[in-house]
Amino acid sequence: MQGIGIIGCGNISTAYLRLAPLFKGLEVRAVADMNPEAARARAAEFDVRAETVAGLLGADDIDIIVNLTIPDAHFSVTKSILEAGKHAYTEKPIVLTLAEGEELRALADANGLRIGSAPDTFLGGAHQAARQAIDAGRIGKVIAGTAHVMSHGMEYWHPNPDFFFLPGAGPMLDIGPYYVTNLIQLLGPVRRVSALTSMASDTRTILSEPRKGEVIPVKTPTNIHALLDFVSGATITLSTSWDVWAHRHGHMELYGADGTMFLPDPNWFSGTVEVTGADGATTTLDTASHPLGVPNQDHGGTPMANYRTAGLAEMAVAMNEGRPHRCALELAIHAVDVMTSILTAGEKGEVVTLTTTCDRPAPLPADAAQALLV
Repeated sequence: MQGIGIIGCGNISTAYLRLAPLFKGLEVRAVADMNPEAARARAAEFDVRAETVAGLLGADDIDIIVNLTIPDAHFSVTKSILEAGKHAYTEKPIVLTLAEGEELRALADANGLRIGSAPDTFLGGAHQAARQAIDAGRIGKVIAGTAHVMSHGMEYWHPNPDFFFLPGAGPMLDIGPYYVTNLIQLLGPVRRVSALTSMASDTRTILSEPRKGEVIPVKTPTNIHALLDFVSGATITLSTSWDVWAHRHGHMELYGADGTMFLPDPNWFSGTVEVTGADGATTTLDTASHPLGVPNQDHGGTPMANYRTAGLAEMAVAMNEGRPHRCALELAIHAVDVMTSILTAGEKGEVVTLTTTCDRPAPLPADAAQALLV
């Protein structure tokens, strides 16, 4: 049993604390936050103990610490976890620069420690069914595709949306990781990118409680349209925006030599995956037989599968088995390289060639997924 600690008791911590008990080998034992009251409240809600950050880093019963702080703090907090001799699993994006990623890699390697990173949604039944179909050649060689994640921003629902509009966030680094990581697991690494970026306004007005009416600054692009050139030869158009009131684009489509694949939102583990062949016939792939595709949560009236912490649980098993884990450091760093290069391409108006690469994570078949669950 791996003892789990959490640093950062904001909104996302509730998902980890609620879902971790679904998985074998994990026991969340303590939480910490720079705001002690937040830690105490979350600890009381989920019947775990509250610690100071220093106390959690030094706790003998904690093996892996999950970093759920804001993006700007991911590097420094993960570094402190490694320096404390503990394995780290962090929310996305893992870091904000490649230099930070390489420093964490060196620190982990020197101390025999693991680093894992969200998103883990690509382990879900829908995305694993898509992976299996692509690997089996159902649509032939993937030539092109599109991916869209567009809305009107976080100030409408999040109680403290400030950080979403600062460098290190925005729609590319906040929501983009789900799309970029899933594309990498489906198609492999990216070779180069280009982009156009903009923002609709340099301020936003919070419309959620308790800070309704407060004006906050926008210091990162909120409208990004990118072109990704994959090593495999596929070219994908990726649009991420918080300046769109409504649209009718699908979440993700892949166009192969022998057919087209329609994929669901990679921010979730489930959804409908359809394949249309050259004959025009459309087939719906089986996603519900995969245990991480079984709906367990209502999302606006739609049953959805949410198994966040699956990546953490899979990392814990991989540590025990002495093999690489799927939500790997190399994958997370390459995704950061893709996203930060897109922002650089938009800022400079040029094509950016990436300096990192990674292997596709191993597929997670249904039996391996079932073995993770209680």
